[in-house]
This record gives sequence, structure tokens and C-alpha cells, in this order.
Amino acid sequence: MHQEGYIGRKMLVPDVEEKPAIVIAAFGSSRRGKVAIELFRKRLRNQFPEHKIFMAYTSAILRRKLGLPGLHETLAAVEAAGFRKAVVQPLHIFPGTEYQQLAETCAFFPGLRVLLSEPLLHRWDFINETLQVVEEEFLPSDQGLNILALHGTPLAADPVNTTYLGLQGLVADLYDNVLVASIEGIPDFRGVLAGIRRRGLMEKYKKARIIPMMYFAGLHAADDLMGENDSWSSQLKGCGFAVDCPMIHDGKNRYFKGLAYYPEIIDSFIARLKRSLELLRYY
Repeated sequence: MHQEGYIGRKMLVPDVEEKPAIVIAAFGSSRRGKVAIELFRKRLRNQFPEHKIFMAYTSAILRRKLGLPGLHETLAAVEAAGFRKAVVQPLHIFPGTEYQQLAETCAFFPGLRVLLSEPLLHRWDFINETLQVVEEEFLPSDQGLNILALHGTPLAADPVNTTYLGLQGLVADLYDNVLVASIEGIPDFRGVLAGIRRRGLMEKYKKARIIPMMYFAGLHAADDLMGENDSWSSQLKGCGFAVDCPMIHDGKNRYFKGLAYYPEIIDSFIARLKRSLELLRYY
């Protein structure tokens, strides 16, 4: 069908958009994370007023539950809206399995030039910058023990495990009262807790602070980290620690403080996005 023919003129063909679309890929949330997502979207609207912003969600459970679009659906909508370029900015922390799945989906659209931007801790200098941000939450070495809580992966062969273990080693070298553990996989919390007991750290420290290294500190924080039954908190309390977790207040509600609530972390994601948009000019 020729676009200038009779049928072509009758078809609603969208104009080609000059500015690339921005697609934010987030895990998603049924409740707590909505506040954090809106904080980020507000910054995006202020920072990139000339770009149209789309959302995509990587949690299949939440997509089914709430009717949210996945990345495949969102990129199809981007293409249908007349865009020929798009940057996908994930709000993921580590370049793990979900990040690889995003990369595979981005390659699915030959009619779009899609550039997948980097997650928060994609490079070692990013990791060091992020540690400097969360340092503000650390209990001083004369007051207590700090545990950085990672999401982790249950997949033993996932390459991101090297980053988790590397972060554990880096933190051990940098701080004398900071440990690293994962909710799933390695570094395993059971092993970290066994090390605490073996080294007698409950005698040295009376307090323990669990610091989520997740964008949303939602159900994982409420249940796995700070819940009443068989959580990290309950097991640490069983060793004699007084346990807390950083919180954030929005005037009405209190939330566990995920990385989304640190302005410097949002700045880091914005910097990734700006760099990707600049690269897309030559791509």
C-alpha cells in the first residue's frame, strides 16, 4: 500500500517524533512503591520536558494483578506513537537476570532504535558513589553493626553473583562494622549470621541496623528484613541486638527507606539517562 494512495491517505499514520521516547522500567509495586515512582517521575518531567515518558513494569505478578504494561507492550506503544528512537532506563540496582531480560526485549523491535541504559550499580565507580550516599545511615563503629540488605538472585549461575561477592569484599575492606547479605542467594544471611556469632560481634555491638539496598523497600523490608517471624530482625534480636531500619516520612505515612528516597540516587539515575540520550544521537 502506497502511503500517498487513496487507502494510505485514509489510514491514521502518526507523525514521526523527533525526540526519543523515555521508557522507565521498574519492578512495580501494588502500594508502597507508588510514592517512590511518582517522586522519580516528577524529577523526569522537570528534567526532560521535551520528551514523552512511558512506563514499563518487570514484575509479571504485578502486571497481572494491576493490569500494568510490560516492556514489550510499552515499546509497541512507543513505536505505534511514531517514535523511532527510545531510551529504556531501568530502575534496577544490579545488572542481574531482569536486566538481561530487558536487553533481550529491547532487541525485539527492529523498527526502533532502542538503547538500554545502565542500572544503578553497573560499574564499580557507581558502587563506590552509592556507598558514599548510604554511609549517612551507618551506625558509627562505636555504636553498632550495619548490614546492607541486597535482593540477591536464586540462580547460582547468574553472572551478577560476582558483583554481589565483589561488593561484600569491598565493604569488608572499607568498613569495620558493615556486613553484606542477600535475601535470595549469596552472600547468604544464614552464613553472615553464623559469622556474627562465630566472631562474637553481639558482645561488641548492642545495636544492628539493616539498610535496604533496593529501590523499593516494600514487602521484602516489611516481611523478610523487619517482620516478626523468622526475619533478619527477629534472628538478630535473638542474638541480643536492638534492631532498626531507616525510615522515611511523607507527612502521612512511614516507609522503609529504599534507595528511591535518596536525592543523590535519583541524581545518579538521571545522569545515566542523560548519557544514554546523548549516545542515542549517534546511534
